[in-house]
Amino acid sequence: MKRKTTRTARTAPWHSHAWQAQSLMLAYPDEQFEQRLALAGRVAATLPNPVARPLLRFTAHAEQTTRADLAAAYVATFDHRKRCCLYLTYYAHGDTRKRGIGLLRLKQTYARAGWSLGDDELPDHLAVVLEFAATDPATGARLLTEHRAGLELLRLVLNDDGSPWAHVLDSVSATLPALAGDEREAVLRLAAQGPPEEQVGLDPYATPVFLPDPVVGVPR
Repeated sequence: MKRKTTRTARTAPWHSHAWQAQSLMLAYPDEQFEQRLALAGRVAATLPNPVARPLLRFTAHAEQTTRADLAAAYVATFDHRKRCCLYLTYYAHGDTRKRGIGLLRLKQTYARAGWSLGDDELPDHLAVVLEFAATDPATGARLLTEHRAGLELLRLVLNDDGSPWAHVLDSVSATLPALAGDEREAVLRLAAQGPPEEQVGLDPYATPVFLPDPVVGVPR
């Protein structure tokens, strides 16, 4: 039987800067957003053009939009529409029991790297995954590549909708390897079928058991 392989991004020093800037731009536009945006814009200007150009397009849009309008657009885009979900395990598992296991594995990955979450953060939010990747590029690249199908579907949906956050997802995609054939098939399957059907959820933190590392390349 032919084994499926998944390519992991080879990281360069600039990857951590790119992922940190992208994380800042994907966070909710709160009172500190203008400061984060200015920092992200300065970082973006130092990155390779395919990564920097879409980030600078987002900063240009955000600078011309009031924070209240940007916040309203953020909520309308990401909080009210599951097809634009920022929680990566949702694309693989939907609201099923398996998603709880995926969340727990992510949290354990962070813990092994000495990285802790805030009380109000879920480990699979894209801004959180990118922030972690900025601190641990090798592991972060692996996580982003494992969730490539969901990331690509989110990018395509945001582009179809003309969302300004599509630029940020374009930049994230530019930090990762080109889609392989099996990854393209996964994107098409997700687009056609959607995530698994909703089931009774499993609280990922109810039983603090240690799970083995997820195997890279195993189909979800």
